Amino acid sequence: MSASRTRPMTIGELSRQSGVPVKTLRAYTDLGLIYTLGRSPAGYRLYTADALWCVRFIGRLRGLGLTVAEIGELTTANLHGPDTPVGAHLAELLHRSRERLRQRIAAQQQILNRIEKFQAEHRADLAEADLCWAGDPQCA
Repeated sequence: MSASRTRPMTIGELSRQSGVPVKTLRAYTDLGLIYTLGRSPAGYRLYTADALWCVRFIGRLRGLGLTVAEIGELTTANLHGPDTPVGAHLAELLHRSRERLRQRIAAQQQILNRIEKFQAEHRADLAEADLCWAGDPQCA
């Protein structure tokens, strides 16, 4: 092992290497998603290179749409040992993420449809330089 692999790093170093803000790393630590070696004599949280892997893996899971709470569920399931089917749990979490995304896409599509309908209904009004809507008190 290299010296950098065995040498503990501070939260600032972990932040620089991972690109994740210190505030987020503190939250991940407080939630039990990443572990510390403890604290330095100066009170800084200390991490191993394993924490860097965890932070990157959390980033990949977040990129797949999993919430921090869901990642915590997965971590908890993993801690319960080999009897817990982590793969099946991850598949269920990915299914949830996919459904959330489909719902957001549907909601955005509805907004897009409303915009298109509005523009079609008010094409002439929108082309005017001085727009005045019926009932607008500023247009009286």
